[in-house]
Amino acid sequence: MSFLPQELIRRKRDGQELGQGEIAEFVRGITDHSVSEGQIAALAMAVFFNGMTREEAVALTLAMRDSGDVLAWPELDRPVADKHSTGGVGDNVSLMLAPIVAACGAAVPMISGRGLGHTGGTLDKMESIPGYQVVPSNALFRETVANVGCAIIGQTGSLAPADKRFYGIRDVTATVESVPLITASILSKKLAAGLQALVLDVKTGNGAFMSDPEAATELARSLVSVATGAGLATSAIITDMNEPLASAAGNAVEVRNAVEFLTGVHRDARLEEVTVELARQMIFDAGLSDSLEAAAQSAREALYSGRAAEKFAAMVGALGGPADFMARYEHHLPPAPVVRDVTIDRAGHVSAIDARGIGLAVVALGGGRTRPQDDVDPSVGLTDLVAHGTALQPGDRIARVHAASDEAAERAARNVVKCYRLSDDRPSAADVILSKIEG
Repeated sequence: MSFLPQELIRRKRDGQELGQGEIAEFVRGITDHSVSEGQIAALAMAVFFNGMTREEAVALTLAMRDSGDVLAWPELDRPVADKHSTGGVGDNVSLMLAPIVAACGAAVPMISGRGLGHTGGTLDKMESIPGYQVVPSNALFRETVANVGCAIIGQTGSLAPADKRFYGIRDVTATVESVPLITASILSKKLAAGLQALVLDVKTGNGAFMSDPEAATELARSLVSVATGAGLATSAIITDMNEPLASAAGNAVEVRNAVEFLTGVHRDARLEEVTVELARQMIFDAGLSDSLEAAAQSAREALYSGRAAEKFAAMVGALGGPADFMARYEHHLPPAPVVRDVTIDRAGHVSAIDARGIGLAVVALGGGRTRPQDDVDPSVGLTDLVAHGTALQPGDRIARVHAASDEAAERAARNVVKCYRLSDDRPSAADVILSKIEG
């Protein structure tokens, strides 16, 4: 009997388990458009309500991986590793993590995405570097990974094309929040990149898409379980996103923060803790260290010695950016026309920060997008964001706004003030690394 999409939908609607072959047939239909948008939406809704077994999720992930090109790296004599973040505010970890891990001996072909909603996108940050090619030719991409050790680029249409169509339909049918569908979407692209090791940064808190810790843990367990079932060594770190991770949020401002982190000019404490934790897990999972302790030592040595900064500089130059970028980043990164301090009018300790509100303030400045087709102003954003627990006096600065106009700066300042809550007593310190799930 020929494949009938409606029969597969009916069976999943009734809570039955689907076979690997029929899932593969459905995904082929997504790719070649023999399955309609209505049928894709119906299956997505059936999965949303009935879920998937681990075997079904593995089958869906592998079928979407195989819907396009699957990269292989036979020319490399080192392990291939990457990281994925579920998205946050001031999360520029990728910019430091890729060169740190590359300096420790791994190849890191980091295929990243753009920002949407209140969270920033790695590609938007890298595009603030003049000349940097976020979608290079396949030959240049492979050459950069081979010669430098890392390349941060965007997804091409040839990697997991079924996921692109499937996600677009989920986005407009209220089925994005399905854990097995999120799992397959994330992992299909990572598996298509030809990895041997993957580390996931699953965020929870008011600035994360998964604000509930239990939901974030469920997603992390699903990702690790399905990735392991698909043959990819994977670990997940669950991290706190109840405040911006870096003291900067935006595009050029986060690149500046990353350069200063790599060169030792300034390192935000929480950002360093998460970066080193993810680096040591990647290094260990890639088989480059015998223990997590040794892997952490390798990561710190690569960072503190300047070898990671050299890798970042080489990557920028190889992908079309300025050869002197690290030395003259202030000259190369676009400045905002208006820079204004945001001050507080009362004394107290910072007891809570609305990280999502901070992200939305950046979007309102023009530094983010609410639709995929929106343009982004790379120069705008927020810097000098004070951290949870900071003691403040009236008139103290809590942030600095980088805006396109005085009016935009004033609106942003008002929005930022609303994101900070003060208390008379110093709050207890909040952990940034909450738990870990190993495959």
